[in-house]
Amino acid sequence: MTAEIKTWAYEDFIEGASIDLGSKLVSAAEIVEFAGEFDPQPMHLDEEAGKASILGGLAASGWHTCAMFMRMLCDAFLLDSTCQGAPGVDQVKWKKPVLAGDQLTGTLVVVAKRLSKSKPQLGFVTMRSELFNQRGESVFELENSAMFLTRDAAGSQA
Repeated sequence: MTAEIKTWAYEDFIEGASIDLGSKLVSAAEIVEFAGEFDPQPMHLDEEAGKASILGGLAASGWHTCAMFMRMLCDAFLLDSTCQGAPGVDQVKWKKPVLAGDQLTGTLVVVAKRLSKSKPQLGFVTMRSELFNQRGESVFELENSAMFLTRDAAGSQA
């Protein structure tokens, strides 16, 4: 059996380039489901509690927003890449509430890249990502580095 050649390898990331992460409609049901399992605060579980809070309505947990972002990232390119994981996240900002009914769109900008000194078949790509609601307001920012195999290294694994 031959492994599939991935489209996105380290060389495909260009500093300054922007990648569209697509869009995601946020439903009340998924907000409540996520919150019930992972962040059961009232503003994430109940519309009235959300309206009474500073969030102004049934609001996704910040951790739910991170999870939705990760899904958008995976669907946009990550699952079709040589990604080997990430050493961490440098920054996460929840800038505005993500409310039930919001339509999120996302972009990622490649900030920097470098090959590993100890593993030259591996490169680090620093990315700055942002999600916007349907009004064009920034609701989420994340900056991190991820590790990608070079095309040659990925090809030798196929």
